[in-house]
Amino acid sequence: MSDFVAQTLAVAQKDLRLEFRSRERLVSVLSFAVLVAVVFSFALDPAVRARSIAGAMLWVTILFAGTLSLGRSFSMEREQETLTGLLLAPISRGAIFLGKFLANLALLLVVEAVVFPVFALFFQLGVQGSLGAIVLIAVLASVGFMALGTLFSAMAAHTRLGDSLLPVLLLPLLIPVVVFATSATQLLLVGRPLAEVAGSVKMLVAFDLIFLVVCTLVFGAVVEE
Repeated sequence: MSDFVAQTLAVAQKDLRLEFRSRERLVSVLSFAVLVAVVFSFALDPAVRARSIAGAMLWVTILFAGTLSLGRSFSMEREQETLTGLLLAPISRGAIFLGKFLANLALLLVVEAVVFPVFALFFQLGVQGSLGAIVLIAVLASVGFMALGTLFSAMAAHTRLGDSLLPVLLLPLLIPVVVFATSATQLLLVGRPLAEVAGSVKMLVAFDLIFLVVCTLVFGAVVEE
């Protein structure tokens, strides 16, 4: 087990080191997400109560920013054939998947740490009383998103359509995660008690466990096809 954890962390550290050295993916995704938030803020009718739809707009932004980030997840492996070398190394296929997953998750959480305050500023959202619950929901939804997204980005990287195929495969299967995350976030933003989002939290945990287990098990078969 210790070897498996060490291999997982080594893969994650490799991806994060390369990303923070170039910052190509992080800068492009952050720019896109902030731009979408700005567009929403100017496009919204002042007569509409922003708080009543802020949760939906927030998760639409995160969804598309995360998909954009995933499209570049296996770009180096695809362009330089480094995935072949990684597969030839004495590393568990599950460790490769979890390492890529952790790197993708870390990048998405960085994006969310910027986007959430931007939305709070533009739409004048007060979240002090429910900040902890919103952070929990964001993390749980991001885990499910990146678990499924890492698997499908590996699949899309080995096709001729590449990045354009990823949203077609990924978004329909993410509907449950997006629905529960959006509804829970929206309830918290309008001041509903934490007890009302307990069911959504449990469902997000269930989907996270299912996606992580299934994707880890099938990743080896996907990349070796």
